[in-house]
Amino acid sequence: MKEYDVKITETLEKTVTVQAENRDAAEEQVRTAYYNSEYILDSENFTGVVFGTQAEREIQQEQAPMMDVLLIRPNMYPQAVQVGCELEDLQKAVGGYIQAVYPYEDPVALVMDEEAKLTGKDLNRALRDQDGDIYDIIAGDFLVVGLGEEDFSSLSPELMEKFEKKFHQPEMFVRMGRSIMALPLPDDKVKKAGAPVMDAPITHKSCHDRDSL
Repeated sequence: MKEYDVKITETLEKTVTVQAENRDAAEEQVRTAYYNSEYILDSENFTGVVFGTQAEREIQQEQAPMMDVLLIRPNMYPQAVQVGCELEDLQKAVGGYIQAVYPYEDPVALVMDEEAKLTGKDLNRALRDQDGDIYDIIAGDFLVVGLGEEDFSSLSPELMEKFEKKFHQPEMFVRMGRSIMALPLPDDKVKKAGAPVMDAPITHKSCHDRDSL
């Protein structure tokens, strides 16, 4: 897309009759009368219009801000991806209404689909306490994002590397009586990256401030 400056030139004409000694005197007499507003040209004196392009410029499109985050999908290794900062972008990335949890001392959040278990999405990764015991399991896709002063932000390279290692190996889950055991998924069972990050559009909430999640 470009933008152009186009000059519009309208032509008005009117012929008046005067008496004078010569051509120059006649023109001077009419010129003086015109500047004294004795002759007024209006729409009745319109004879034509000309359009001329004066300048051409490329329009610079502003790109929406993006965040560098980590996408964790069931049965897949983590992927470093870019997502938009708006609520709709985060919801598309995880495929549902978003919920954010802050289980680590590092300035990161886990952004996930809050209804993933209710809708039967695949179990993804286990969350463990300081003793290594499982206290929750995330279902469906989720993001590891950085924390800014008021909202989410890109992960630093150090945090990107740290949490890639933390969530590197996909997990499978086996029920043992009343408990569930998380086991590393064998490498030959890991799915290859390639499925689209953004799933089908969904209804979204009205605010993406992290404190409201």
